Amino acid sequence: MRYSPSNYKVGMSLHNSHFAYLQSQPHTDVAWLEATTEEYLSSQSHALEVLKKLRHDYPIALHGTYLNIGNPEGPDLRYLRSLRNLIENIEPFLVSDHISWSGSHAHNMHGLFPMPFNEESLQVVSTNIDIVQNHLKHSVTLENIATYVNFADSDMSEIEFISELARRTGCGIVLDLSALFVNSINHGFCPRTYLKQVPMNQVKQVHLSGPTETESHWLDKKATAITTPIWGLFQQLAPMIRHLPIAVERIKNVPDFNELEMEVIKASFILESSNDNQRSTAFV
Repeated sequence: MRYSPSNYKVGMSLHNSHFAYLQSQPHTDVAWLEATTEEYLSSQSHALEVLKKLRHDYPIALHGTYLNIGNPEGPDLRYLRSLRNLIENIEPFLVSDHISWSGSHAHNMHGLFPMPFNEESLQVVSTNIDIVQNHLKHSVTLENIATYVNFADSDMSEIEFISELARRTGCGIVLDLSALFVNSINHGFCPRTYLKQVPMNQVKQVHLSGPTETESHWLDKKATAITTPIWGLFQQLAPMIRHLPIAVERIKNVPDFNELEMEVIKASFILESSNDNQRSTAFV
């Protein structure tokens, strides 16, 4: 199913616990589904067969974690071959991953680790984006991640890094509001100031999820319902993103479909309630 961008289109992350319900073709307010790339790379898997069926009822986006775009050795070509096959099978309207690295080819830890925000990292990521897009024959968008350390080698802020990366490469941005909120608390900056600096013309998608508070810092585990601060940031942003696909994201503690759908409905209502008159005062 082809995705045609229009107002108030809110989707959510796809989970195997929801497969049976979705295959029953229920009436739902969920406009599209976001599949975790790595769960569907095997050409013989049951999950892929289900996804092939669901794509006839829902537009599909692919969101991965193994791209390792910050690896100085370059992308893993075996992974790219598998991803290209998946893209050809599913025809997603969006393919995304994270601005992160996860190790070398020999020792890949399959995590989402931060990198210094400096010129060296910009050159590595920019080169890798070109390699990835040329190999996939498809554009990729990259998402901001939650971070818990600062690097002494960084000489720019995260949003300065992301903005420059988008300017150099034309790469789209997935704006994760939970990761933004977590970083604002852990690193002591204003999330509204950050949002004012986002190159909105490069934002292709927005993610909503709930952060987790610990005794020492905040985590972006995507394990809870969307919290009040995240809804607040979304309300501020809503007038500027009414044309973009929005995803309600949950990775851990996944509830039943209907419970998660309620967050989709709330996000849709916020978008629909926003109006162009808010555009000039959104970040005041």
